Amino acid sequence: MACFLVPAAEAIVVTAAYFVAKKSEQKIQAPKLADGNKFASDDVKITWSKRLSWLLGLLWGGVLLLAFEHFWHGEVVPFPPFLTAMASPEDTAEMLSEMSTVGVSMAITVTAVWGVICAVAEAKVKAIKKSLKKSAA
Repeated sequence: MACFLVPAAEAIVVTAAYFVAKKSEQKIQAPKLADGNKFASDDVKITWSKRLSWLLGLLWGGVLLLAFEHFWHGEVVPFPPFLTAMASPEDTAEMLSEMSTVGVSMAITVTAVWGVICAVAEAKVKAIKKSLKKSAA
């Protein structure tokens, strides 16, 4: 019914964190770019803003898909109360139960998958750095 609201809340928080990380990284990069050194080979890494953008893609994609699916099945409507489960107290209790079980488990699963993606990407970057050091020596 409204399970997509939990990942949506996480996506909003991650979006804010993404913008903070992006701004922080730009402040760090500004002095390096002022020197004209655009491509520092020793600084090859996956930034936090890049990692958070991956999580944002996963979260917002899932939220939009689930919101459309719930709209298609008539569980979300374009007029108040917007969620048909809020029509009666019994339905609201069921909706909150679904949000606390299904919604939270979806958010945790998506975040765990993102963690695995980040770990694999970091391992690949380390392997590439190692092979570059080997070929340079």
